[in-house]
Amino acid sequence: MKIICIGRNYAAHIDELENERPKDPVVFLKPDTAILLKKQPFFIPEFSDNVHHEVEILVKINRIGKHIDHKFAHKYYDEIGLGIDFTARDLQSQLKEKGLPWEKAKAFDGSAVIGNFLPKNKFESVDNINFTLEKNGITVQKGNTALMLWKIDELIEYISKYFTLKIGDIIFTGTPAGVAKVAPEDKLTGYIEKTEIFSIKVK
Repeated sequence: MKIICIGRNYAAHIDELENERPKDPVVFLKPDTAILLKKQPFFIPEFSDNVHHEVEILVKINRIGKHIDHKFAHKYYDEIGLGIDFTARDLQSQLKEKGLPWEKAKAFDGSAVIGNFLPKNKFESVDNINFTLEKNGITVQKGNTALMLWKIDELIEYISKYFTLKIGDIIFTGTPAGVAKVAPEDKLTGYIEKTEIFSIKVK
């Protein structure tokens, strides 16, 4: 399985990091070694002093597809989840300044939190899903899929032009505003609507 991530998919997050608004979705990958194992804490890597949480809606692919037409994209997933794309912001900034790829800052071991998944049919529309991240009991990120620059079905259509989607692949759909540094002993809890999807400790 592969993890396909989308950057800069919420206007407010683009603004908070003073990034340029892209004409097309920004796509990058994480290896399966980036997945944080269930019930394990997230360990801040020794190469970064500024790791940020980025909570994101996840989509799990349920069939093989290539060059998927937008009108058929909804057939390629039936579960919606929530996760965190941990980002070594200091390292990412250094790499961006040099025009280098982001993988060392985005795809390191344990950088992908994948929480539980909910049936897609639980939602009236996948384009109107509320989600939040709490840090130590305080809401720090709040988003709704209606605010995505590219909605889920558009992302599936776009990604499948370049990568064959396979059963079990997971798409991280981008993060809303509110990203911030994590510290040892932080507790991060993610919710879709009012359902807790994951809870992890930072070490």
